[in-house]
Amino acid sequence: MIQGWFDDVGLLHFEIDLIAANGLSLPVDVLLDTGSTEWLVINKQDIESLGWSFAGRRNVQMIRGETNLNLYIGKVRLDGQEFDIPVVAGMGVEDYLLGIPWLRTRRLVVDLPASLLTLG
Repeated sequence: MIQGWFDDVGLLHFEIDLIAANGLSLPVDVLLDTGSTEWLVINKQDIESLGWSFAGRRNVQMIRGETNLNLYIGKVRLDGQEFDIPVVAGMGVEDYLLGIPWLRTRRLVVDLPASLLTLG
């Protein structure tokens, strides 16, 4: 189980590690986006520095509408476990976004009054 935190407006944040193709681990702050159907959405510039494998293109529903983004196979570490996941990347993506697929395999606990946020 990983502990998260709430920002000033109540958005849900967690820290995960992105694992580059060369094995280097990069801790990043991710925003849990229950409107995203993707495992992870990141900026294209960031994905290029990780050296993850290109796997094609995918139509993705984003807050500004549907768009076609590059698809990669990436590796992340969450709660001490490593996962190979599909990752979409595009220009103009400002935050790292964890999507709803994580909630199919993990329990999310959100208690804003008690400042309790866990994913595990």
